[in-house]
Amino acid sequence: MHDFAELLDRLIYTRSRNAKLKLIADYLRAAPDPDRGWAMAALTGDIDLKGVKPSVIRAMIEERVDPLLFRMSRDFVGDTAETVGLLWPEPDQARAAALSGEALSVANVIDRLAHLSRGEAAAVLADMLDRLAAEERFALLKLATGGLRVGVSARLAKTALAQGFGLDVDAVEEVWHGLKPPYVELFAWGEGRGSQPTPADVPVFRPFMLAHPLEDTDINLADYAAEWKWDGIRVQIVRVAGETRLYSRAGDDISAAFPDVASAFEVTGVVDGELLVRGEGQGGALGDGAGAASFNALQQRLNRKSVTKKMLRDSPAFVRCYDLLFDGEEDLRALDWEARRARLEAFVARLDPDRFDLSALIEAEDFEQLAEIREGAREGAIEGVMLKRRDSAYVAGRRVGLWYKWKRDPLTADCVMMYAQRGNGRRSSFYSDYTFGCWNEAGELLPVGKAYSGFTDEELKWLDRFVRNHTVGRFGPVREVEKTLVLEVAFDSVHDSKRHKSGLAMRFPRIARIRRDKPAAEADRIETLRRMIS
Repeated sequence: MHDFAELLDRLIYTRSRNAKLKLIADYLRAAPDPDRGWAMAALTGDIDLKGVKPSVIRAMIEERVDPLLFRMSRDFVGDTAETVGLLWPEPDQARAAALSGEALSVANVIDRLAHLSRGEAAAVLADMLDRLAAEERFALLKLATGGLRVGVSARLAKTALAQGFGLDVDAVEEVWHGLKPPYVELFAWGEGRGSQPTPADVPVFRPFMLAHPLEDTDINLADYAAEWKWDGIRVQIVRVAGETRLYSRAGDDISAAFPDVASAFEVTGVVDGELLVRGEGQGGALGDGAGAASFNALQQRLNRKSVTKKMLRDSPAFVRCYDLLFDGEEDLRALDWEARRARLEAFVARLDPDRFDLSALIEAEDFEQLAEIREGAREGAIEGVMLKRRDSAYVAGRRVGLWYKWKRDPLTADCVMMYAQRGNGRRSSFYSDYTFGCWNEAGELLPVGKAYSGFTDEELKWLDRFVRNHTVGRFGPVREVEKTLVLEVAFDSVHDSKRHKSGLAMRFPRIARIRRDKPAAEADRIETLRRMIS
């Protein structure tokens, strides 16, 4: 555990991407199997230990130290694992002697935690914490709760593995979802002790081709095809050897949440598309195929391990198809977009029309005309426009000059900060997560959203000082502040919400500007936001 704990500690305090890549690669080359495989699973979010919940950890530490001391320390530190790791009492000499022996490894920890019942979790976890030093306790608790939060994305971890062993990162991504932790075959391939794993006869996820934001319209529109950027979630649907799986953009298998879609895909192949829910909204105003409901309707079905018959009936899902990666067993990704589009049109014609349709192309002679058409995106509840170079192959990741996204301009509203909470990772010492609200007709300030991005480091320091100097109440880790600071909030859309007292919720809110010049009484009203609902 010592080496893994040291890796996490150094990653937290390292901001350079290249330095993080080197730290992970060095660890993976030096660590033995299966420790390094489990470390990769932790870094990529592929560990799910159901027996350990944060409430269990809080109860354990409050049995051993003053609960008030723990809560105050947690509030100051901003991270439960770090707080518990530091506060956990060292065992007495007799206990330490009884625990002496073989050191815990990452694999030992995972194996023990994976087979716990919830009733056993506290005793087993306490036994392990007694065996470890403070920095190792931190790593153990991060593993146990599954939330490392050390500034490393799954893609960065895979890139580090690829660089560490001289592999192509796209080849690693290609086989990743066909393998299971601790990825022994992957490391054998990297060290030349085994052949490259293949996704044969397994419906594995392939990395998506991504787009750059369009910042300059000084390109030849004739070289690009334009289509709408639909407001759902990007998915990949794969059928191989009679088995179908539906993957999210992150590569998570979401087939169980959308059995209506997965069961209807009966043609062997791999399709890239947008998962939507039927309803009035997207596309209807533009006359582009059957209408889709807002993202808020789709959200009711996300993150569920199973769905009810009522959900299937009331919110039927479908996929609007963008691209074709495999037609049968034939890999089309090396073909240009125009060739793939022709194959896609023929492929979609073979699918169930209730569950699959084709994303229509937009005809425009120049950027001026396309900009006018794009203005209708908000009316149609669509995110914007995609531009795809006609001669582009389907390549993983973002490649300059191939695909662009031209999103509709964001909405903005002046809101009042109401609450603040500390962030995670390098922001754990700053109040960086802000809940804000707007006024109702009765003069009450009601929350409409929460944001933790959009500001510079200097603005973060200023906001943190404001929170500390204007706190009027505390609720665990949350601080209530004086209702005097106006924040201009940018957001993509606003929807009805039963979870918020205001009845509204913003999608993708971020802080656009700190309005120190504007009195809180002049912030926007709930009714103003309600008129923005699309």
